[in-house]
Amino acid sequence: ISSVFLSSDDSAEFNLVNNALLSIFKMDAKGTLGGLFSQILQGEDIVRERAIKFLSTKLKTLPEEVMTKEVEEFILTESKKVLEDVTGEEFVLFMKILSGLKSLQTVSGRQQLVELVAEQADLEQTFNPSDPDCVDRLLQCTRQAVPLFSKNVHSTKFVTYFCEHVLPNLSALTTPVEGLDIQLEVLKLLAEMSSFCGDMEKLESNLKKLFDKLLEYMPLPPEEAENGENAGNEEPKLQFSYVECLLYSFHQLGRKLPDFLTAKLNAEKLKDFKIRLQYFARGLQVYIRQLRLALQGKTGEALKTEEASIIKVVALKITNNINVLIKDLFHIPPSYKSTVTLSWKPVQKADASQKRASEDTTSSSPPKKASAGPKRDARQIYNPPSGKYSSNLGSFSYEQRGGFRGGRGRGWGGRGNRSRGRIY
Repeated sequence: ISSVFLSSDDSAEFNLVNNALLSIFKMDAKGTLGGLFSQILQGEDIVRERAIKFLSTKLKTLPEEVMTKEVEEFILTESKKVLEDVTGEEFVLFMKILSGLKSLQTVSGRQQLVELVAEQADLEQTFNPSDPDCVDRLLQCTRQAVPLFSKNVHSTKFVTYFCEHVLPNLSALTTPVEGLDIQLEVLKLLAEMSSFCGDMEKLESNLKKLFDKLLEYMPLPPEEAENGENAGNEEPKLQFSYVECLLYSFHQLGRKLPDFLTAKLNAEKLKDFKIRLQYFARGLQVYIRQLRLALQGKTGEALKTEEASIIKVVALKITNNINVLIKDLFHIPPSYKSTVTLSWKPVQKADASQKRASEDTTSSSPPKKASAGPKRDARQIYNPPSGKYSSNLGSFSYEQRGGFRGGRGRGWGGRGNRSRGRIY
């Protein structure tokens, strides 16, 4: 196999070699896999790279009679050995390989994958927010885990880690990816995971950490001077994207402890929170008016322009989401019944993750495929119009900004720091 992968750099000839290897694979799948994994673990870098790419692209094309349960179990066993020392790019490729296996489409199978990702993320280790590789690694592992979560495959371990270790250090986070809003990236991932959090051991403590972080982004109204005008030079800027993520996460976890805002906080603290909610709600109404003015008079082709469509779809969705969540929290007692779709998630008739969750089964039968929505990589960057309330609305395309630096053993970068290729 080593000589096969090193035989030529000519694309046509290399394709012929790949096809020949596929033919051998169909005759003796386990034997071929044994040779491939041997080269991945012990071969030269170029051989390892090509062997991994061969598995990630070709396994999914093989018929069921070749990809038997025994063969898939062999792939999982050998992959675990490789995952002890991988680069970031290799880790993502192996997650692609494993998540495509029929035997891992069940609840128990996806749970195994989540545990693999959690091990790679090193959630037992101390989190170092000033180490960009540590931050990068956690985020990329979390991105791999998010699509696996459902009502039966819980995100509790990841949500707990984010609440206990990442949120308190949010302002100290560093990233090697230029231009990435690392804080917003973290808050988005937390929001996506919060929907599938199970029973949390330190729920009240972690909910308080989340609540305290939410207060940081929900300012009190500025004090008024004697003439009735603002005493300060300008009103605080409202960071809608951050607040959407934090409010949503608090809303999701808060329903697990519905008396948190009433029984666990003193009256003054609850009063303070409602003042902040009220001030933020007023700011939302001002911003919504700005958005509508920006769209006023635009019809036909003008409304199809990228800027106008993004303003209409994304910005209004953020503000509407926040409005809905704030109204829930203004109930006496606070309500956690409303359902919203996060602004950066594609709008579908049935949310893919919820559809999959309803099809979860402990049997060996794979769930039906959810209808395909827009690819994550296809998300657009949102640039809000200028204005007092809109300058911090944020941008939404983060997967393409960079990747992590792989693995355990000899460190992310893996294989003795041989290659730190970035992904996404």
